[in-house]
Amino acid sequence: MSPRLIAACVVHALRADAGSEGVTAIDKRPVDGPVRVRTLGLYGDVQVSRKHHGGADKALYAYSRDDADFWAQQLGRELSAGWFGENLRVDGVDVSASRIGERWRIGSTVVVEVTMPRSPCATFARWVGGADERGWVKRFADERRLGAYLRVVKTGVIEAGDAIEVVSAPAGAPTITEVFAG
Repeated sequence: MSPRLIAACVVHALRADAGSEGVTAIDKRPVDGPVRVRTLGLYGDVQVSRKHHGGADKALYAYSRDDADFWAQQLGRELSAGWFGENLRVDGVDVSASRIGERWRIGSTVVVEVTMPRSPCATFARWVGGADERGWVKRFADERRLGAYLRVVKTGVIEAGDAIEVVSAPAGAPTITEVFAG
């Protein structure tokens, strides 16, 4: 199957969280129908901590179906689109093997650029299950199934089912996994 967008996800609700902000916007859910992609992310989405999330270089977070399926098997539960806090659940793209500076066209107009890997954090660990998943941050990091942050190069509209095309990848640039591994 050709690479495609499975779901575009925005915050469903702010959730109470034990972290320094007191709330988190990690609870993302798929949008029905088209959604506008702006310079700072999807219309209707929000990030609570702009220090660690959001901004031009972290406007979107992409996660692959293959990686989500791996974790669903490991955790013994279904992990619907948005469960990882991702804005884009994709299929047919090895997100962790994407190169820094790689550009993807999503649908007919939107162009995004891979900027950096996700660094798992305590908020993510609490979201996953707290005491039920002790060591989650290390476990997630050790598997190197991180997902990638994206910069929006060209705004427009996307929706589930849109094709994804890698339009350029800088030769010799490190992959998401290589950057994370240091």
